[in-house]
Amino acid sequence: MIDLTPEEALRLALVDGEVAACISDPTQPDDPLIWVNPAFEKLTGHPASEVLGRNCRFLQGTGTDPSALGELRTAIDEGRTAGALLLNYRRDGTPFWNQLVIMPVHDSTGAVVRRVAVQTDVTERVEAEHAGLGDDRSAARLDLLARVSDELALHLDYNDAVDALADVAIPPLATWGFVAVTDERGRFEHVHVVAGSASDVALANSLGAQDVSWLQRSPRTLQALASPPGYVAEPFPVDVDSLPGRTTPAQLALLQRLGLGSAMIVPLRARERVLGVLCLVHEKVDGFTPDTVLTAAHLGRRAGLALENVRLFLAQRSAALTLQHSLLPEIPRVPGLDVAASYLPSSRLAEVGGDWFDVLPLAGGTVGLAVGDVVGHDLRAAAAMGQLRSLLRSYAWEDSAPGGVLDRIDGVVRGLDLADIATCVYARWSPDGQGGVRLDYARAGHPPPMLRLPGGRVQRLDGSLRTPVGLPGLPTVPDATVEVPEGATLVLYTDGLVERRDRALADGLTALETTLAAVPDGTDAAGVRDALVDALVGVQQEDDVCLLVVRRA
Repeated sequence: MIDLTPEEALRLALVDGEVAACISDPTQPDDPLIWVNPAFEKLTGHPASEVLGRNCRFLQGTGTDPSALGELRTAIDEGRTAGALLLNYRRDGTPFWNQLVIMPVHDSTGAVVRRVAVQTDVTERVEAEHAGLGDDRSAARLDLLARVSDELALHLDYNDAVDALADVAIPPLATWGFVAVTDERGRFEHVHVVAGSASDVALANSLGAQDVSWLQRSPRTLQALASPPGYVAEPFPVDVDSLPGRTTPAQLALLQRLGLGSAMIVPLRARERVLGVLCLVHEKVDGFTPDTVLTAAHLGRRAGLALENVRLFLAQRSAALTLQHSLLPEIPRVPGLDVAASYLPSSRLAEVGGDWFDVLPLAGGTVGLAVGDVVGHDLRAAAAMGQLRSLLRSYAWEDSAPGGVLDRIDGVVRGLDLADIATCVYARWSPDGQGGVRLDYARAGHPPPMLRLPGGRVQRLDGSLRTPVGLPGLPTVPDATVEVPEGATLVLYTDGLVERRDRALADGLTALETTLAAVPDGTDAAGVRDALVDALVGVQQEDDVCLLVVRRA
């Protein structure tokens, strides 16, 4: 009888099968893939050599539903089997509907040690279901709802998201209209007016620039703002006779020129309150069809939730950024060192977390250098970063060797459950008293620092690697040591600099080496930092980046 581990049995069952499957390792930072079968490569177009060691989010794109991802992440975090229907993207950019099931694999203690994902291309089924929903009007409704969701997911600014909703939703449904959102007190804080016809754009812009107090005097608007769940907006003839009593002459003139036949005021309903209204106005009294009413109802619910998500994400991101920046140090002046650093937050809505750097002048001219990354992108990660940085400073001040500092931090983190997992590199820059400099360093699951030598050769400092902070450790490994000649430049960084969805970690490290080698001799630390950021950090970066550059002057 052959004794197979669960992982070996799964591989044997799936390696030659038609179902796409992959296995990830949640005990490692960012839950990377450790195995994919040929069917996965065929389905996604990604060869195994490009995806192993990466989180499978590279399959996501602009059309992937954030709410579906959130539900999937909740189930995964709770250790449950999770399923979702997601719009994913192949390596060549073509979309496909992915029926995804993710199953946790537990060890004898109940801890999740592997995750197995099975994926099925159900594009034909989904398209057939969409086609069966009705006529061209149903298809147009689905397309409009999808475009609104996609557009709102692109915006990091709340007012921009409100404007985008109006720009996308109003022209297909009405002669003109507006989106107006309120603050926590129910006062209108932003209004965007949109005309369905290009010839009326100037009129819409002029109305949008007017004082919006007339909205507060609209009974229909106030009714929509106070509407209960389940409320469906219906068309009504515009009460033109009442307008002079609640508008200025200039406002009334603009309203009349845009057209005042009938209107619908649709509440933008979030989870706990109505955020604002989508007002659709038609120049004809009977201009709205039943299909438009149905589309507007769907749109109000979907857009309200999407806008609330933008607001919540921005609030969390702002709080995390404020906390994170408050915990990052001012770079001290150190004789003989030219130092520059950058912290660049992710461009994603809520993904701000635990990247940090530190420069610590110690006794005897020694300088401690650290860069770390707490796994996660939320306030917990940012707070854990502050705790780990404080621990590192305390132990470094005791003049401990780099490996000893990391071991002591790991013991405290695992003993007190301060963070989930973190990677860190800590180095000691020590003058030898005879004109030379020695660098001792140790890494806890962290990418290797790079040392650029005069002349352009780049040395990858890949020694003294131990497990990430917070995970059971390997046997103690000795610190690594390297000599730092005059004019050499040391680069420490987090993985966001070298790894992203369209570039494997190995390729990113090679790109870093190539870029660093091409920097001219004599370039100061700030110039090296800027060159690396320009070459390696994308406009829509997926992860935070911390970069610390130290040049021996």
